[in-house]
Amino acid sequence: MYTVIGATKSRALRVLWALQEMGEPYTHIPAAPRSDDAHAHNPLGKIPALIDGDAVITDSMAILTYLADKHGKLTAPAGTIARAHQDAMTFWLIDEFDAILWAAAKHSFVLPEDLRMPAIKEVLKVEFERAAAVLTDRLEGPFLMGDNITLPDILACHCLSWAIGAKFPRTDDKLFQYAKTLRERPAFQAASAQ
Repeated sequence: MYTVIGATKSRALRVLWALQEMGEPYTHIPAAPRSDDAHAHNPLGKIPALIDGDAVITDSMAILTYLADKHGKLTAPAGTIARAHQDAMTFWLIDEFDAILWAAAKHSFVLPEDLRMPAIKEVLKVEFERAAAVLTDRLEGPFLMGDNITLPDILACHCLSWAIGAKFPRTDDKLFQYAKTLRERPAFQAASAQ
């Protein structure tokens, strides 16, 4: 059984959601960043962390990729063209969504006040809007990679939800409905309720 370290209102939600989608058992320790539990599994105190036996894996997307490959769920098989396209989408989302939201968070509450540059958030919002328009154009089916939910959907939905909480501009209706449909999935609901 896996153990997930990390509060639900963090990137740990991605891991909890994926495990729910896969139907894999786990325990959850809702540790905050930089808490004793977080530091026990990551020297930087970052969350999430996944414990699998004696191994500890950090970084939400590394954890998701490990779990998806191990269980053959939420992913195209490694070494296929479909996987290359999936990985390209994942890396694009990390660069164009996750990194922008993280930069905004750092300048909102993570960095010491004297290092924050609040004005940068307006630029980041514009960048996020641009990326959201690109993602809308790339969304051709019910999910980003076709007819089945995959890791990029979990990443995109988490980032779109994070953007709402960060008071970024609302996306267009197509992308808004896509994320809403994902948040209505039983696995998302079960993960969020923890």
